[in-house]
Amino acid sequence: MKPNSFLSMTHPPAVMGVLNVTPDSFSDGGRHATLELALRHALSMQDEGADIIDVGGESSRPGAAPVSVAEELDRVCPVIERLRSASDIAISVDTSTPAVMLEAVRLGASMINDIRALSREGALEAVSRCGVPVCLMHMQGAPATMQQNPAYTDVVAEVEQFLIARTDAAVAAGISRSRIAWDPGFGFGKTIQHNLQLLQALPKFVASGHPLLVGVSRKSMLGHLTGRPVDQRLAAGLAVATIAAQAGAAVIRTHDVRETIDAVKVAAAFVRGQL
Repeated sequence: MKPNSFLSMTHPPAVMGVLNVTPDSFSDGGRHATLELALRHALSMQDEGADIIDVGGESSRPGAAPVSVAEELDRVCPVIERLRSASDIAISVDTSTPAVMLEAVRLGASMINDIRALSREGALEAVSRCGVPVCLMHMQGAPATMQQNPAYTDVVAEVEQFLIARTDAAVAAGISRSRIAWDPGFGFGKTIQHNLQLLQALPKFVASGHPLLVGVSRKSMLGHLTGRPVDQRLAAGLAVATIAAQAGAAVIRTHDVRETIDAVKVAAAFVRGQL
């Protein structure tokens, strides 16, 4: 897959494999914290069929504390450099930090995935300089506190308005509208009811014209719905991936690449009337 080709995709969606090089991520914290382990897992996800590898060095789980710029650079950059030397797969960097954005792209990342929608000082300018696609995500509050008491009058309208406003800010900073994808931010300052309302509204977000990234893999909303612990949420995650694919999502972000690819292939064939 060419680095930017996901921007024009709808069916089947591109599949983005999650590579957390952190000690404290909610699902796989510490499992890929060394360079060799991270590279091995990235190449394994590529072998399973991933289109994009999303490398993140700052945990965004509920209650997570921010890390220093130096620490994030130390975690992320060696992995991106080694992965780029070993593979031509599209690499996304999951970061809100301008210095990390710039260095990651210099080392070979071809996309920026920002849970804070370029709100940190200097982030808009950094992405404008990089010239790569960017995904803007909605989050109410910050990871440390976002799940304490999330509240909305109309979650769908408010998330959409936020993404429109951040897109306008990005365009004003010189970022081409054609390079901007959206993520409604499942689980980031939302109750289970908010998440379900956003899931039902996916066609509305797709209709915006911005490629839609959906990331629900192993999240607590699936645990609330099924009663399953984090390591037993695969089936629930595949159900959401199928719903998202049918709705027209451009990218499905997942920890479980092989199974998700199978699910979205079937969903895409259903949408095209090939079953």
